[in-house]
Formats: sequence, structure tokens, C-alpha cells
Amino acid sequence: MALFTGSQEKYYLRSQSFTGNGTNRDFILLESAFGVGQRPTAESEIKIFVNNVEIDKSNYTYPKGSGGDAYTVNFTGYANNTAELESNGAPKNGLTVRVEQIAAEEEWGNYQFVKIKDIINNFLISYVGENKLISKISRTDVAFHAQRGLAEMSYDTFRSEKSQEIDVPPSLTMILPHDYVNYVKLSYIDNAGLEYILYPARKTSNPQSILQDDNYDYIFDSSTNEFLTSADSQTWTKYKANDTFSDENLDADTDELEALHTGGRFGISPEHAQINGTFYIDNTKGKIYFSSNLSDKTVILKYISDSLGTDGEMQVHKLAEEALYKHIACAIMSTRANVPEYIVRRLKKEKYAEMRKAKLRLSNIKLEELTQVMRDKSKQIKH
Repeated sequence: MALFTGSQEKYYLRSQSFTGNGTNRDFILLESAFGVGQRPTAESEIKIFVNNVEIDKSNYTYPKGSGGDAYTVNFTGYANNTAELESNGAPKNGLTVRVEQIAAEEEWGNYQFVKIKDIINNFLISYVGENKLISKISRTDVAFHAQRGLAEMSYDTFRSEKSQEIDVPPSLTMILPHDYVNYVKLSYIDNAGLEYILYPARKTSNPQSILQDDNYDYIFDSSTNEFLTSADSQTWTKYKANDTFSDENLDADTDELEALHTGGRFGISPEHAQINGTFYIDNTKGKIYFSSNLSDKTVILKYISDSLGTDGEMQVHKLAEEALYKHIACAIMSTRANVPEYIVRRLKKEKYAEMRKAKLRLSNIKLEELTQVMRDKSKQIKH
């Protein structure tokens, strides 16, 4: 069966077109035009154009009714659209009617991916059965190993990198995304849209701050007998209040923290020889803390996920599809009893070979780009 179903119009425009005849007022939206289970279900999800002119929403209803009319557009009037519609609402003869879906989930570029459920189905067909590698196994076991393999490959094989952009609030904090695993890069953007990398603050943090009384004894909660803590530590409060990147402090010698960023001392660490700003990630509290000079600036967080956050994310690039099959087979056979060791070793070799092949494919090295990089290496500085 063909992997691409539907029409080009469905893929690019998420719409269905008709031709008016001057009398017909009802037009049925087909599943083949929008995808299985993806047809619009409410009037708020569509726009209608006749002869490339948007039709006033008062001139049609959708859906017309229930049952057989659940996906029928019914034209009822012609207010503000007299050039396109007849007095009874029917599109004029020969004019093109286009119903466009506006609340659909975009699927552009999805042909390069295989959904995890298809991976599981294909594995059961190819690897499980009589006279095959695995004689019998439940679908849930295959699904478990498929998801584990997808998560492992997401980290360093096809790196499921995501990004978020926010304006740093006065609190100088950002909440970690719900599917965050590890960060790739943080940067802020200037007025031209260029990114400037931020570096981690290695000489500060936000530890748990325990409240103490005047005698320096811990203060405990009377109901739980657990010690009380403050929202922010003194370490973070002081670092937040310290304007370490202001121009007026660049020549100061009294502040040790400022000295890290001035670049005035011989042998300064390159990570401190910049004024872009710093950040600290508190994985326990699920927050990112920024230095004071980043207040009100736009920052970008690029991070790695495990591709298991939602059903839509659980997909594998086709260049790594075979590697996931080998991972599942190896994981299943290596956890079973009475499997000869030579079979497990063979499967491990096949898995690692496919993983290396997938990494090379997904590295996306192009000869022209590599040539350009090498040419840059031979530049001479001329006066």
C-alpha cells in the first residue's frame, strides 16, 4: 500500500474544493480530503472562499445537522457576498468553492518519520512467529522495548532537540519545559534577531535555604516536624541583586564576582570574558535562574527530550528505523532465559552497527558544506 494517502491539496492547503452551479447549496466534506478522523467538526474550524473571496460566516452553517449531514456545509444567504453567491446562498455557476481547515494539526514534513505504533506492528510481522527469531511475545512487551529504544536513541542518535523562547521576567526565572531532559544551549537575542550564547554560572547556585532563629537553631514546622525553608537562598538573592555586567563596574577591582567578567586579568577563563550573561539550572525546583542583566531580554532554550511526551512525538526518523528494530530484538532476546549467548552477541553487533549507520545518516554531512568549512581554514589575515 502507498505510504502517502489523500491529495496534494489536503497536504498543502488542508482544504477541499468544489465548483458551484448556481443552485446547489450543500457541500459534503470528505474524509479523503482532510485525513482519517481529521475532518472539521465545528464552524469555528473552517473558512470558506468562493472565487478566492472569503465568505461571511452569516451566509453558511456547519455542520448542517447530524447523521448524514454531520459534515455538510449549507449556504443560507448572500449578505456582503453578492458577487459570489446567489440570493438563496448558492455559489454562482462556475465559481470555485474552497473549504479550508484552520484548526488542524499541521503534518508538513511527517513523511520522513514512522510512528511508533507502525514500528511495533512491523516488528510483530517481521520478527515474531513460527520459524522466526521470536516465537511468541505480547504486544505490550514489544511496546515497552520500543519506547525504551526510542528514548535512548533520542539522546544521541537523532537528538530530539526542541526550543522555547520567552522574555525573562523581573524574577529572573524560567520554568523548565514539561518534557525537558537536558539542555543543549541557552542564548539571548538582540534587536537584529542574532543569538548570543549564555554560559552556566559555575560559581553560584540556589541551595535549599533552611530558616534559623536568633540562636542559629533550625526552625521546624509544628505540624510536620520538618524544618522550614525559604523560597530563595541568600546565595541566589545576592547574585540576583549584583549587577555584575554593567558598564560602570567593568573597571572595579573590589568585587570578586565582577572580576570574573571584566577580562582585565591575565589568564581569565573564556567563559567569563563576556558580558552576555549567565544562568543556573535548578533541576530539583525545575527552574532556570538568569543573571540580572538578562531582565526583560528574550532568551531561547534549546533542550533534549525523550520523544515520549505525547503520542504525536513518538515517531522515528526513517533513517534510523532499522536501528530501532535491532534495538527491540536485542533487548527482548537478552532478557529471556535459555537464549544462547552467541545469538545475543550477534544481535548486539547488529544493533551497534545499525546505530552507527543511523548516526552517520542523520549527521547530514554535505560535501559542499564541508568544502566551504575547509576553505575557511586557509584564510590569511591581510592588512
